[in-house]
Amino acid sequence: MDKLPIATGDAVQRLTRDLAKAAATLTTDEARFLVDYYYITQEDRKRAGNQERALDEDREPHGVLSWLFDQSATIENQIKRALDAYTNASPLGQWARDHYGIGPVIAAGLLAHIDLERAPTAGHIWRYAGLDPTVKWEKGQKRPWNSSLKTLCWKIGQSFMKFHGQEECFYGHIYLARKQYEVERNDKGVNAELCKTILAGKNFSKTTDAFKHYTSGKLPPAQIDARARRYAVKIFLSHYHAAGYRLILGKEPPVPFPIAHMGHTHMIEAPVKSHLK
Repeated sequence: MDKLPIATGDAVQRLTRDLAKAAATLTTDEARFLVDYYYITQEDRKRAGNQERALDEDREPHGVLSWLFDQSATIENQIKRALDAYTNASPLGQWARDHYGIGPVIAAGLLAHIDLERAPTAGHIWRYAGLDPTVKWEKGQKRPWNSSLKTLCWKIGQSFMKFHGQEECFYGHIYLARKQYEVERNDKGVNAELCKTILAGKNFSKTTDAFKHYTSGKLPPAQIDARARRYAVKIFLSHYHAAGYRLILGKEPPVPFPIAHMGHTHMIEAPVKSHLK
């Protein structure tokens, strides 16, 4: 069972006095608590709803269950309203929400978890979010990434995947293009050595589809899709980092390492938004 994030309760108390005013001045700790609490409440609502539907097949659900469902939905919407005000009070929050697929809760999570002063490059954000494949969590060591931010980035990837068919979803298009690229490489057998390494490191049941794909020298479709989602998220975070430098720190972001030092000339530019004109 999920545990509620530890907090003094000050964030919730402030919201009951004056929602919009309080939310606009939330600290990062308070915003982080509310983002975590939002997702926990959302899961509680889903569980209550599932329980209601399951009981409704046999008999009318108990009034307490209906009450719980309604209360969870109300709290969830109130927190979303608060985070809407919180992100609208920040130029970087507005920039993030300008992109299709990024709403107030995700934008608030980014603002609350990412400290630009401690992220001189986008790569620092990737590592902190668990998106750097070279970083391993070794046994007995402290987790080398922020689990809440990693989960948030997974949600961002899911959003880009969900809305990739929408014309306005810039990063959804990046996801789709990357997926096509990954599929082509996979079909050509480019991942054959990686598949051997994965097979050697894990004990797969020979009856699974994953085992069949790996033994044929190809990554399973789910892994190909995950790669494409992570790529789109990393591009978004790179643009978020650059926008943060300009909007929050008031200076130009550093040139990406591959461009500055490795001779690369192609860089995906963020769509121009009103905040950066």
